[in-house]
Amino acid sequence: MSETIIIAIGICTYRRPHLALTLASIGAQALPPGIALHVLVADNDNYPTGSTAVQAFAALHPVTITHLHCPGANVSLARNALLEAAGHLQMRYMAFLDDDEVASPGWIAALWLRKTETGAVVVLGPVHAKYSPETPGWMAAARLHDLRPECGADGLPDMGYTGNVLLDLAAPALKGLRFDLARGRTGGEDTAFFNIARRDGAAFAYAPDALAEEEVPPSRARLGWLVHRRYRMGQTHASLSHPAPAHLRAALAALSLAKAAGAFVLAAPFLFSRAGRARAVMRSALHLGALSAHLGARRIEPYAPAIASLPRKASS
Repeated sequence: MSETIIIAIGICTYRRPHLALTLASIGAQALPPGIALHVLVADNDNYPTGSTAVQAFAALHPVTITHLHCPGANVSLARNALLEAAGHLQMRYMAFLDDDEVASPGWIAALWLRKTETGAVVVLGPVHAKYSPETPGWMAAARLHDLRPECGADGLPDMGYTGNVLLDLAAPALKGLRFDLARGRTGGEDTAFFNIARRDGAAFAYAPDALAEEEVPPSRARLGWLVHRRYRMGQTHASLSHPAPAHLRAALAALSLAKAAGAFVLAAPFLFSRAGRARAVMRSALHLGALSAHLGARRIEPYAPAIASLPRKASS
């Protein structure tokens, strides 16, 4: 009889009641033969406010669950606690899911199937937005909050994210790799993490059937929120490039400015629709964020302040 493979499910949480629904979706997984789950919940609040949902889940489901209290209001701190716990428990595989998401019943099965088909170190799944009735109709129809990886010419993902992903922690590219605590307050910690993993040879794959659904509250169902997010993403992408001399930074800034203006030129045929204009504004904001980073502007910090440090394995 073959040995059971245990996949750790890592969930970071911070004062979010939706955690109960996220956990319930884990308990409803249709698992492939030979696969079992161990849920790890990293509670990032100063008080273990997620413990109630964890205890309720443990009382209703046979799935093993561990509650980790890691205060600090820094998502990188929580993600690193999950990686450390998985290592301590000698778990080779870990899937990340956000505490405002619900996994489809076939989520883990689809990620695992893609992993076994490709041997990839990182397997990403899509995240579909679940809009509230208050969401503007044009925004819901345009699906502006959906998340899926951008792929290169080979059809494979260029970058990764932690909202829906399966990791092979035994791979050399992931050993010792941790999330940057400084980015835990600005966002982009997952972009930096997967950028390093890809640089160090991690193979990426995409599992389109490994669906997770994310609730979009009214506060995020606004173009302003999307633009702000893209601006921050632009800052993150620019910060990942190697330090450059002043004259090269100026050239990169000029290129970002040109791209910001070009976003509207390229979108000209679609600007008569609200969705088309929104996409153009969002793409322009991305390049303006990169421009600000190249010019040395302070990075946006949308999350609570925390102590900064570098990951154990950093870009050189």
